[in-house]
Amino acid sequence: MKKQTAKKNSTTSKRAAPAVRATKNASAKSSYSPWSISIYVYWFIILFFIAATFYILGRSHSTCIDTATNNVEITEEALLQPVDYYTNARDKLLAGNTTDAIADLTTAIDAGNATADMYVLRGEAYMQNADYRNALMDFNSALEIDQVNAVAYYDRALLNIRLEDYNTALSDINNALAAQTAKPSDVLQMRDLYAKRGQLNLWLKNWQGAVADYTNSLARPEGTVDHSAYANRAEAYTQMGNYADAINDYATAIRIISEQIQGATTDSARENLSSSAMTYFEKSAALNLANGNTVAARSDLDSAYTIAAALMDTASMDRIQNMINELS
Repeated sequence: MKKQTAKKNSTTSKRAAPAVRATKNASAKSSYSPWSISIYVYWFIILFFIAATFYILGRSHSTCIDTATNNVEITEEALLQPVDYYTNARDKLLAGNTTDAIADLTTAIDAGNATADMYVLRGEAYMQNADYRNALMDFNSALEIDQVNAVAYYDRALLNIRLEDYNTALSDINNALAAQTAKPSDVLQMRDLYAKRGQLNLWLKNWQGAVADYTNSLARPEGTVDHSAYANRAEAYTQMGNYADAINDYATAIRIISEQIQGATTDSARENLSSSAMTYFEKSAALNLANGNTVAARSDLDSAYTIAAALMDTASMDRIQNMINELS
């Protein structure tokens, strides 16, 4: 029995051995299969490309954001052309922002190929800031570029008026008139140029020149007639002893004011116009009295007093009342 059992076990062992070897061989084949190795390699490559793709996409997104941000900055600053700075400066100057206007115009000028208009506008900004030295330099630079720039001459005349250099201002106004005739500017009107020269002649006591300039100004068809043109011509007539024409001009100035008051939109504007009319009535009264026309003088003083009372100007009321009493 033992022999048989041993034999069976031996047989079983012999039969089992190939199975074990087969299992081992299968296990070995499974452990070192080329396909098994390639699967890991493939997964590694796939994961590498996935990671690389996300990295590249992340960098690309970041770059797009930076580029977008840079584009916004470029649009607002770096891509602005000198003409854009000029336009922005003009708007800022109209809004009263002289500092930023000067900065924009300086950028436009420093960019090269500066125009006369750029220098003129910056000169106006400097003049508003009472920086007369830089304003004068800019107006001179504008005229070096464009010798028939009427606006540059006119602005320089205004600057010289502020400096009380009336003779130099008069020379600039003469040049402005000539330049405006040769190359008209939409910014200026001949009416205003003649009126400004009339004012200078008045200050320089050139009465006949003042009368001629104001007459030319009033004869121009463009623009709006200002009451001060008639009043200033009346002043020149008065200095020449031509009281009748002076009285007529004061009457016309008062008529213009009465029309302008109807269209005035603020109380301040109406008060300023009324104050001017009161002054003209007083001056007309003095001229009528000088001519011996006491009735007309009394009428003018009564009108002046009425305006003073409406303005609640007690000082003027007292002064005019004293004049009425003396006339009576």
